[in-house]
Amino acid sequence: MKYALLIHEDHANYKDEDGWNEIIRRHEAFGEAHASAIVGGEGLNGPETATTLHRKGEETMVHDGPFAEAREQLGGFYLVEVASLDEAMAIAKDIPFAGDGSVEIRPCIGEG
Repeated sequence: MKYALLIHEDHANYKDEDGWNEIIRRHEAFGEAHASAIVGGEGLNGPETATTLHRKGEETMVHDGPFAEAREQLGGFYLVEVASLDEAMAIAKDIPFAGDGSVEIRPCIGEG
């Protein structure tokens, strides 16, 4: 089964270069440790670079910035292929954070 591991945390944690380099190193180690399960993934540019399209009926509105005005934002994701939700959760527990954060685990459509 394929699962998306959606990483949410405060983007402000990535403002200094030393912290940025450290979290990149930790994600590289995570990727090596879980290479057999990782199908894909990417880090995302900061929420200030987002453009959101919001549809209400036939009207589509365009907004600069992320969908939600919240401290924690989607910062990246991994796509993993594993046998069960328990395996996806075990991998998600290893995802590095620069501070506090959360990982939303979602099965892909057609995967269960």
